Amino acid sequence: MARVDVLMPQMGESIAEGTLSKWLKKLGDEVKRDEPLFEISTDKVDAEIPAPSAGVLAEIKVQEGQTVPVQTLVAVIETEKGAAATAASPAVPPVAAAQRAPAAPGGTAVSPPSTSPILPRPSPSSPVPPKGDGGGGTAEERLRRKSTPLVRKIAAEHQVDISTIPGTGFAGRVTKQDILGFIERGAPAPTAPGSRLPTPAPTGPVQHPVVEPWPGDRVEPFSKIRKITADHMIMSRRTSAHVTSFFEVDYSRVAELRRKHKAAYAERGVNLTYLAFIVQTCAENLRTHPVVNAAVSGDNIIYRRDVNIGIAVALDWGLIVPVVKRADELSLGGLARAINDLGERARTKKLLPDEIQRGTFTITNPGVFGSYAGAPIINQPQVAILGVGAIEKRPKVVTLPDGTDTIAIRTMGLLSMSYDHRVVDGADADRFLADVKRALEDFPEGAI
Repeated sequence: MARVDVLMPQMGESIAEGTLSKWLKKLGDEVKRDEPLFEISTDKVDAEIPAPSAGVLAEIKVQEGQTVPVQTLVAVIETEKGAAATAASPAVPPVAAAQRAPAAPGGTAVSPPSTSPILPRPSPSSPVPPKGDGGGGTAEERLRRKSTPLVRKIAAEHQVDISTIPGTGFAGRVTKQDILGFIERGAPAPTAPGSRLPTPAPTGPVQHPVVEPWPGDRVEPFSKIRKITADHMIMSRRTSAHVTSFFEVDYSRVAELRRKHKAAYAERGVNLTYLAFIVQTCAENLRTHPVVNAAVSGDNIIYRRDVNIGIAVALDWGLIVPVVKRADELSLGGLARAINDLGERARTKKLLPDEIQRGTFTITNPGVFGSYAGAPIINQPQVAILGVGAIEKRPKVVTLPDGTDTIAIRTMGLLSMSYDHRVVDGADADRFLADVKRALEDFPEGAI
Protein backbone atom coordinates (compact mmCIF):
# COMPACT_ATOMS: atom_id res chain seq x y z
CA MET A 1 0.00 0.00 0.00
CA ALA A 2 1.12 3.59 -0.69
CA ARG A 3 0.08 6.65 1.29
CA VAL A 4 -0.87 9.99 -0.27
CA ASP A 5 -1.02 13.06 1.94
CA VAL A 6 -3.93 15.46 1.41
CA LEU A 7 -3.05 19.04 2.35
CA MET A 8 -5.09 22.18 2.89
CA PRO A 9 -4.80 23.82 -0.56
CA GLN A 10 -3.99 27.49 -1.13
CA MET A 11 -6.98 28.90 -2.99
CA GLY A 12 -5.32 32.12 -4.18
CA GLU A 13 -2.04 33.90 -3.55
CA SER A 14 -3.28 35.86 -0.53
CA ILE A 15 -5.04 32.98 1.23
CA ALA A 16 -3.14 31.94 4.37
CA GLU A 17 -5.64 29.53 5.92
CA GLY A 18 -8.86 27.66 5.36
CA THR A 19 -11.69 26.20 7.41
CA LEU A 20 -12.60 22.58 6.80
CA SER A 21 -16.35 23.01 6.85
CA LYS A 22 -17.54 19.52 5.92
CA TRP A 23 -16.19 16.03 5.21
CA LEU A 24 -17.90 14.50 2.18
CA LYS A 25 -16.37 11.07 2.88
CA LYS A 26 -16.12 9.09 6.10
CA LEU A 27 -13.12 7.32 7.54
CA GLY A 28 -12.64 4.04 5.69
CA ASP A 29 -14.64 5.11 2.63
CA GLU A 30 -13.31 4.34 -0.82
CA VAL A 31 -12.66 7.45 -2.91
CA LYS A 32 -12.03 7.96 -6.60
CA ARG A 33 -9.48 10.37 -8.00
CA ASP A 34 -11.01 13.86 -8.41
CA GLU A 35 -14.11 12.83 -6.42
CA PRO A 36 -15.14 15.58 -3.93
CA LEU A 37 -13.48 14.74 -0.61
CA PHE A 38 -14.20 17.70 1.67
CA GLU A 39 -15.45 21.27 1.62
CA ILE A 40 -13.38 24.27 2.70
CA SER A 41 -14.28 27.85 3.45
CA THR A 42 -11.76 30.67 3.12
CA ASP A 43 -12.08 34.44 3.36
CA LYS A 44 -12.59 34.41 -0.41
CA VAL A 45 -14.66 31.42 -1.44
CA ASP A 46 -16.30 28.13 -0.41
CA ALA A 47 -15.17 25.17 -2.50
CA GLU A 48 -15.24 21.40 -2.76
CA ILE A 49 -11.75 19.86 -2.78
CA PRO A 50 -11.35 16.68 -4.86
CA ALA A 51 -9.29 13.67 -3.86
CA PRO A 52 -5.77 13.69 -5.35
CA SER A 53 -5.80 9.92 -5.79
CA ALA A 54 -8.04 6.87 -5.71
CA GLY A 55 -7.89 4.73 -2.61
CA VAL A 56 -9.29 4.51 0.92
CA LEU A 57 -9.59 7.44 3.34
CA ALA A 58 -7.30 6.01 6.00
CA GLU A 59 -6.78 9.00 8.33
CA ILE A 60 -8.58 12.26 9.06
CA LYS A 61 -6.27 14.80 10.67
CA VAL A 62 -8.49 17.91 10.66
CA GLN A 63 -12.04 17.85 11.97
CA GLU A 64 -15.04 19.76 10.66
CA GLY A 65 -15.01 23.38 11.78
CA GLN A 66 -11.23 23.56 12.29
CA THR A 67 -9.31 26.44 10.69
CA VAL A 68 -5.73 25.57 9.72
CA PRO A 69 -2.94 27.16 7.65
CA VAL A 70 -2.52 26.19 4.02
CA GLN A 71 -0.29 23.13 3.51
CA THR A 72 -1.53 21.59 6.78
CA LEU A 73 -1.97 17.83 6.57
CA VAL A 74 -5.73 17.23 6.39
CA ALA A 75 -5.99 13.51 5.64
CA VAL A 76 -4.18 10.43 4.36
CA ILE A 77 -5.38 8.24 1.50
CA GLU A 78 -4.05 4.70 1.20
CA THR A 79 -3.67 3.55 -2.40
CA GLU A 80 -2.43 0.50 -4.20
CA LYS A 81 1.35 0.30 -3.98
CA GLY A 82 2.99 2.77 -6.34
CA ALA A 83 -0.30 4.29 -7.46
CA ALA A 84 -0.35 8.07 -7.55
CA ALA A 85 2.44 8.36 -5.00
CA THR A 86 3.35 11.67 -6.56
CA ALA A 87 -0.18 12.81 -7.30
CA ALA A 88 -0.88 16.38 -8.21
CA SER A 89 -2.54 18.74 -5.79
CA PRO A 90 -6.30 18.76 -5.35
CA ALA A 91 -7.46 20.49 -8.47
CA VAL A 92 -9.52 23.61 -8.19
CA PRO A 93 -12.76 23.44 -10.15
CA PRO A 94 -12.22 24.27 -13.83
CA VAL A 95 -13.76 27.33 -15.37
CA ALA A 96 -16.87 26.06 -17.07
CA ALA A 97 -17.03 26.11 -20.82
CA ALA A 98 -19.81 28.66 -20.57
CA GLN A 99 -17.36 31.16 -19.17
CA ARG A 100 -15.37 30.80 -22.39
CA ALA A 101 -18.32 31.82 -24.55
CA PRO A 102 -17.50 34.07 -27.51
CA ALA A 103 -17.18 37.68 -26.44
CA ALA A 104 -16.77 40.97 -28.19
CA PRO A 105 -13.22 41.74 -29.40
CA GLY A 106 -10.91 42.54 -26.53
CA GLY A 107 -12.56 40.21 -24.01
CA THR A 108 -10.19 38.22 -21.86
CA ALA A 109 -10.55 34.91 -20.08
CA VAL A 110 -10.06 34.53 -16.34
CA SER A 111 -6.99 32.45 -15.56
CA PRO A 112 -7.31 30.23 -12.48
CA PRO A 113 -4.67 30.72 -9.80
CA SER A 114 -2.24 27.94 -9.17
CA THR A 115 -2.70 25.65 -6.20
CA SER A 116 -0.14 24.17 -3.89
CA PRO A 117 1.30 20.76 -4.81
CA ILE A 118 0.90 17.61 -2.76
CA LEU A 119 4.13 17.43 -0.81
CA PRO A 120 5.69 14.63 1.28
CA ARG A 121 4.61 14.79 4.90
CA PRO A 122 7.29 16.68 6.90
CA SER A 123 6.57 14.79 10.09
CA PRO A 124 3.76 12.52 11.29
CA SER A 125 0.52 14.49 11.76
CA SER A 126 2.39 17.79 12.18
CA PRO A 127 0.76 20.77 10.46
CA VAL A 128 3.06 23.02 8.47
CA PRO A 129 3.14 26.40 10.21
CA PRO A 130 3.00 29.57 8.16
CA LYS A 131 6.46 30.92 7.42
CA GLY A 132 7.36 34.14 9.14
CA ASP A 133 10.28 36.49 8.92
CA GLY A 134 11.47 35.87 12.47
CA GLY A 135 12.92 38.79 14.40
CA GLY A 136 12.86 39.80 18.01
CA GLY A 137 10.24 41.55 20.11
CA THR A 138 7.39 40.03 22.05
CA ALA A 139 5.67 36.84 20.98
CA GLU A 140 2.68 38.88 19.78
CA GLU A 141 4.89 41.14 17.66
CA ARG A 142 6.64 38.14 16.11
CA LEU A 143 3.29 36.57 15.23
CA ARG A 144 2.02 39.82 13.75
CA ARG A 145 5.07 40.11 11.54
CA LYS A 146 4.29 36.74 9.98
CA SER A 147 3.10 37.53 6.47
CA THR A 148 3.71 36.57 2.89
CA PRO A 149 6.46 38.14 0.78
CA LEU A 150 3.72 39.88 -1.21
CA VAL A 151 2.37 41.59 1.92
CA ARG A 152 5.88 42.67 2.96
CA LYS A 153 6.49 44.04 -0.56
CA ILE A 154 3.27 46.08 -0.43
CA ALA A 155 4.20 47.33 3.04
CA ALA A 156 7.64 48.43 1.86
CA GLU A 157 6.23 50.23 -1.18
CA HIS A 158 3.75 52.18 0.94
CA GLN A 159 6.04 52.66 3.97
CA VAL A 160 3.65 50.77 6.22
CA ASP A 161 4.69 49.11 9.47
CA ILE A 162 3.01 45.70 9.36
CA SER A 163 3.09 45.38 13.15
CA THR A 164 0.56 48.24 13.44
CA ILE A 165 -2.06 46.46 11.33
CA PRO A 166 -4.49 44.11 13.12
CA GLY A 167 -4.17 40.86 11.18
CA THR A 168 -7.20 38.68 10.49
CA GLY A 169 -5.21 35.62 9.42
CA PHE A 170 -3.96 32.69 11.43
CA ALA A 171 -2.24 33.78 14.68
CA GLY A 172 -2.67 37.46 13.82
CA ARG A 173 -1.12 37.06 10.39
CA VAL A 174 -1.53 40.16 8.21
CA THR A 175 -3.12 39.13 4.93
CA LYS A 176 -3.10 40.92 1.59
CA GLN A 177 -6.67 42.07 2.24
CA ASP A 178 -5.68 43.50 5.64
CA ILE A 179 -2.88 45.67 4.26
CA LEU A 180 -4.76 46.77 1.14
CA GLY A 181 -7.76 47.71 3.26
CA PHE A 182 -5.49 49.68 5.59
CA ILE A 183 -3.90 51.53 2.67
CA GLU A 184 -7.23 52.23 0.95
CA ARG A 185 -8.57 53.78 4.15
CA GLY A 186 -5.67 56.21 4.01
CA ALA A 187 -2.66 55.05 6.03
CA PRO A 188 -0.69 58.06 7.24
CA ALA A 189 2.95 58.20 6.12
CA PRO A 190 5.66 58.00 8.81
CA THR A 191 6.93 61.39 9.93
CA ALA A 192 10.56 60.28 10.18
CA PRO A 193 12.67 57.31 9.09
CA GLY A 194 11.94 54.36 11.32
CA SER A 195 9.05 56.09 13.04
CA ARG A 196 6.12 53.93 14.11
CA LEU A 197 2.74 54.49 12.55
CA PRO A 198 -0.20 55.13 14.87
CA THR A 199 -2.54 52.20 15.32
CA PRO A 200 -5.34 52.43 12.74
CA ALA A 201 -9.02 51.81 13.30
CA PRO A 202 -9.64 48.07 13.68
CA THR A 203 -9.72 46.21 10.36
CA GLY A 204 -10.14 42.74 11.81
CA PRO A 205 -13.32 40.93 12.83
CA VAL A 206 -16.01 43.14 14.33
CA GLN A 207 -16.95 42.51 17.97
CA HIS A 208 -20.71 42.04 17.91
CA PRO A 209 -22.75 42.72 21.08
CA VAL A 210 -23.46 39.66 23.21
CA VAL A 211 -27.13 38.92 23.87
CA GLU A 212 -28.35 36.45 26.49
CA PRO A 213 -30.34 33.54 25.04
CA TRP A 214 -33.67 32.69 26.66
CA PRO A 215 -34.82 29.18 27.61
CA GLY A 216 -35.76 27.21 24.53
CA ASP A 217 -33.71 29.38 22.14
CA ARG A 218 -31.35 27.73 19.68
CA VAL A 219 -27.83 29.23 19.59
CA GLU A 220 -25.87 28.67 16.38
CA PRO A 221 -22.39 30.11 15.75
CA PHE A 222 -21.83 32.24 12.65
CA SER A 223 -20.63 30.24 9.68
CA LYS A 224 -17.42 31.47 8.06
CA ILE A 225 -19.30 33.15 5.21
CA ARG A 226 -21.88 34.70 7.57
CA LYS A 227 -19.15 36.14 9.81
CA ILE A 228 -17.29 37.63 6.83
CA THR A 229 -20.52 39.13 5.44
CA ALA A 230 -21.51 40.62 8.81
CA ASP A 231 -18.10 42.21 9.38
CA HIS A 232 -17.94 43.52 5.81
CA MET A 233 -21.37 45.14 6.01
CA ILE A 234 -20.60 46.92 9.29
CA MET A 235 -17.25 48.09 7.93
CA SER A 236 -18.95 49.43 4.79
CA ARG A 237 -21.53 51.44 6.73
CA ARG A 238 -18.75 52.94 8.85
CA THR A 239 -16.60 53.73 5.81
CA SER A 240 -18.96 55.22 3.22
CA ALA A 241 -21.52 58.02 3.47
CA HIS A 242 -24.47 56.03 2.11
CA VAL A 243 -27.19 57.74 0.05
CA THR A 244 -29.79 55.90 -2.08
CA SER A 245 -31.65 57.07 -5.19
CA PHE A 246 -34.69 55.33 -6.73
CA PHE A 247 -35.79 55.29 -10.37
CA GLU A 248 -38.86 53.63 -11.87
CA VAL A 249 -38.20 51.83 -15.15
CA ASP A 250 -40.67 50.72 -17.82
CA TYR A 251 -39.36 47.32 -18.93
CA SER A 252 -42.06 46.77 -21.56
CA ARG A 253 -39.56 47.08 -24.41
CA VAL A 254 -37.19 44.59 -22.74
CA ALA A 255 -40.11 42.24 -22.01
CA GLU A 256 -41.06 42.23 -25.70
CA LEU A 257 -37.48 41.54 -26.80
CA ARG A 258 -37.19 38.68 -24.27
CA ARG A 259 -40.45 37.16 -25.51
CA LYS A 260 -39.23 37.40 -29.09
CA HIS A 261 -35.71 35.97 -28.60
CA LYS A 262 -35.87 33.81 -25.46
CA ALA A 263 -36.49 30.55 -27.31
CA ALA A 264 -33.54 31.12 -29.67
CA TYR A 265 -31.26 31.78 -26.69
CA ALA A 266 -32.60 28.70 -24.89
CA GLU A 267 -31.64 26.54 -27.91
CA ARG A 268 -28.06 27.71 -27.33
CA GLY A 269 -28.32 26.81 -23.63
CA VAL A 270 -28.63 30.40 -22.41
CA ASN A 271 -31.38 31.74 -20.15
CA LEU A 272 -32.11 35.30 -21.33
CA THR A 273 -33.09 37.09 -18.10
CA TYR A 274 -33.96 40.70 -17.34
CA LEU A 275 -30.73 40.83 -15.35
CA ALA A 276 -28.64 40.32 -18.50
CA PHE A 277 -30.22 43.43 -20.06
CA ILE A 278 -29.62 45.42 -16.86
CA VAL A 279 -25.98 44.31 -16.58
CA GLN A 280 -25.25 45.21 -20.20
CA THR A 281 -26.88 48.61 -19.84
CA CYS A 282 -25.00 49.37 -16.63
CA ALA A 283 -21.69 48.21 -18.14
CA GLU A 284 -22.09 50.55 -21.11
CA ASN A 285 -23.02 53.53 -18.94
CA LEU A 286 -20.26 52.99 -16.38
CA ARG A 287 -17.85 53.95 -19.17
CA THR A 288 -19.51 57.35 -19.51
CA HIS A 289 -19.96 57.82 -15.74
CA PRO A 290 -16.50 56.84 -14.42
CA VAL A 291 -17.06 58.21 -10.90
CA VAL A 292 -19.62 55.43 -10.34
CA ASN A 293 -16.98 52.87 -11.37
CA ALA A 294 -14.41 54.11 -8.88
CA ALA A 295 -12.91 53.55 -5.44
CA VAL A 296 -11.70 55.84 -2.64
CA SER A 297 -8.08 55.58 -1.51
CA GLY A 298 -7.31 57.99 1.31
CA ASP A 299 -7.78 61.46 -0.19
CA ASN A 300 -7.65 60.10 -3.74
CA ILE A 301 -10.22 58.71 -6.17
CA ILE A 302 -9.21 55.65 -8.21
CA TYR A 303 -11.05 55.60 -11.54
CA ARG A 304 -11.05 51.95 -12.56
CA ARG A 305 -9.98 51.11 -16.09
CA ASP A 306 -11.91 47.82 -16.20
CA VAL A 307 -15.66 47.46 -15.82
CA ASN A 308 -16.01 44.37 -13.62
CA ILE A 309 -19.57 43.86 -12.43
CA GLY A 310 -20.26 41.73 -9.36
CA ILE A 311 -23.58 39.87 -9.26
CA ALA A 312 -24.81 39.05 -5.74
CA VAL A 313 -25.95 35.42 -5.45
CA ALA A 314 -28.10 34.30 -2.52
CA LEU A 315 -27.08 30.85 -1.27
CA ASP A 316 -28.70 28.62 1.32
CA TRP A 317 -25.68 29.24 3.55
CA GLY A 318 -25.04 32.93 2.85
CA LEU A 319 -24.26 35.49 0.16
CA ILE A 320 -21.46 35.58 -2.42
CA VAL A 321 -20.65 38.03 -5.22
CA PRO A 322 -18.99 36.48 -8.29
CA VAL A 323 -17.63 39.01 -10.78
CA VAL A 324 -18.15 39.30 -14.54
CA LYS A 325 -14.79 40.65 -15.69
CA ARG A 326 -14.75 43.35 -18.41
CA ALA A 327 -18.50 43.19 -18.72
CA ASP A 328 -18.55 46.11 -21.17
CA GLU A 329 -16.71 43.96 -23.72
CA LEU A 330 -19.29 41.15 -23.71
CA SER A 331 -22.36 40.83 -25.90
CA LEU A 332 -25.81 40.38 -24.39
CA GLY A 333 -25.55 36.63 -25.01
CA GLY A 334 -22.06 36.51 -23.50
CA LEU A 335 -23.27 38.33 -20.39
CA ALA A 336 -26.32 36.08 -20.02
CA ARG A 337 -24.10 33.01 -20.33
CA ALA A 338 -21.54 34.35 -17.82
CA ILE A 339 -24.23 35.30 -15.29
CA ASN A 340 -25.87 31.86 -15.54
CA ASP A 341 -22.53 30.08 -15.25
CA LEU A 342 -21.21 32.06 -12.27
CA GLY A 343 -24.52 31.74 -10.44
CA GLU A 344 -24.66 27.98 -10.94
CA ARG A 345 -21.05 27.45 -9.86
CA ALA A 346 -21.60 29.69 -6.83
CA ARG A 347 -24.44 27.43 -5.73
CA THR A 348 -22.35 24.28 -6.27
CA LYS A 349 -19.18 25.71 -4.64
CA LYS A 350 -17.16 25.55 -7.84
CA LEU A 351 -16.02 29.19 -7.99
CA LEU A 352 -12.35 30.10 -8.10
CA PRO A 353 -11.02 32.78 -5.72
CA ASP A 354 -10.21 35.10 -8.64
CA GLU A 355 -13.85 35.01 -9.73
CA ILE A 356 -15.06 36.88 -6.63
CA GLN A 357 -12.35 39.54 -6.64
CA ARG A 358 -11.61 42.84 -8.44
CA GLY A 359 -15.21 43.95 -8.82
CA THR A 360 -15.75 47.64 -9.63
CA PHE A 361 -19.57 47.84 -9.38
CA THR A 362 -22.13 45.47 -7.86
CA ILE A 363 -25.71 44.55 -8.76
CA THR A 364 -28.01 42.78 -6.31
CA ASN A 365 -31.39 41.42 -7.40
CA PRO A 366 -33.75 40.98 -4.43
CA GLY A 367 -36.64 41.46 -6.84
CA VAL A 368 -36.53 37.74 -7.67
CA PHE A 369 -37.97 37.18 -4.17
CA GLY A 370 -40.69 39.81 -4.71
CA SER A 371 -39.00 42.79 -3.05
CA TYR A 372 -40.41 46.06 -4.39
CA ALA A 373 -37.26 48.09 -3.64
CA GLY A 374 -34.38 48.28 -1.19
CA ALA A 375 -31.34 50.30 -0.14
CA PRO A 376 -28.38 47.92 -0.46
CA ILE A 377 -25.07 48.39 1.36
CA ILE A 378 -22.04 49.26 -0.78
CA ASN A 379 -19.58 46.43 -1.47
CA GLN A 380 -16.26 47.96 -0.36
CA PRO A 381 -14.03 49.35 -1.76
CA GLN A 382 -16.53 50.18 -4.53
CA VAL A 383 -18.57 53.38 -4.42
CA ALA A 384 -21.96 52.19 -5.71
CA ILE A 385 -24.30 49.21 -5.74
CA LEU A 386 -27.48 48.80 -7.81
CA GLY A 387 -30.56 47.08 -6.41
CA VAL A 388 -33.11 45.55 -8.80
CA GLY A 389 -36.68 45.47 -7.53
CA ALA A 390 -39.45 43.09 -8.61
CA ILE A 391 -40.35 43.39 -12.30
CA GLU A 392 -44.08 42.93 -12.83
CA LYS A 393 -47.09 44.27 -14.70
CA ARG A 394 -48.54 47.42 -13.16
CA PRO A 395 -50.94 50.19 -14.24
CA LYS A 396 -49.19 53.28 -15.61
CA VAL A 397 -50.28 56.57 -17.05
CA VAL A 398 -49.24 56.67 -20.71
CA THR A 399 -49.37 59.71 -23.00
CA LEU A 400 -50.78 58.88 -26.44
CA PRO A 401 -49.47 60.40 -29.71
CA ASP A 402 -52.36 62.92 -29.73
CA GLY A 403 -51.28 64.21 -26.29
CA THR A 404 -54.08 62.61 -24.27
CA ASP A 405 -53.34 60.41 -21.27
CA THR A 406 -54.59 56.91 -20.59
CA ILE A 407 -53.92 54.13 -18.10
CA ALA A 408 -52.13 51.11 -19.59
CA ILE A 409 -50.72 47.85 -18.32
CA ARG A 410 -46.92 48.06 -18.48
CA THR A 411 -44.04 45.88 -17.21
CA MET A 412 -42.54 48.02 -14.47
CA GLY A 413 -39.83 47.83 -11.80
CA LEU A 414 -37.73 50.01 -9.51
CA LEU A 415 -33.96 50.43 -9.62
CA SER A 416 -32.27 51.70 -6.47
CA MET A 417 -28.65 52.69 -6.19
CA SER A 418 -26.74 53.26 -2.96
CA TYR A 419 -23.63 55.35 -3.49
CA ASP A 420 -20.75 56.82 -1.51
CA HIS A 421 -21.53 60.52 -1.07
CA ARG A 422 -17.88 61.23 -0.30
CA VAL A 423 -17.17 61.14 -4.05
CA VAL A 424 -20.47 60.49 -5.85
CA ASP A 425 -22.80 63.48 -5.74
CA GLY A 426 -26.55 63.07 -6.08
CA ALA A 427 -26.38 64.61 -9.53
CA ASP A 428 -23.74 62.07 -10.61
CA ALA A 429 -25.82 59.15 -9.38
CA ASP A 430 -29.07 60.44 -10.88
CA ARG A 431 -27.49 61.14 -14.27
CA PHE A 432 -26.18 57.57 -14.34
CA LEU A 433 -29.54 56.11 -13.35
CA ALA A 434 -31.39 58.33 -15.84
CA ASP A 435 -29.14 57.04 -18.64
CA VAL A 436 -29.65 53.44 -17.52
CA LYS A 437 -33.42 53.96 -17.42
CA ARG A 438 -33.44 55.54 -20.88
CA ALA A 439 -31.31 52.76 -22.37
CA LEU A 440 -33.53 50.02 -20.94
CA GLU A 441 -36.75 51.68 -22.09
CA ASP A 442 -35.36 52.15 -25.63
CA PHE A 443 -33.23 48.98 -25.83
CA PRO A 444 -32.12 48.49 -29.46
CA GLU A 445 -33.01 45.21 -31.13
CA GLY A 446 -29.63 45.27 -32.84
CA ALA A 447 -28.00 44.63 -29.45
CA ILE A 448 -29.79 41.28 -29.05
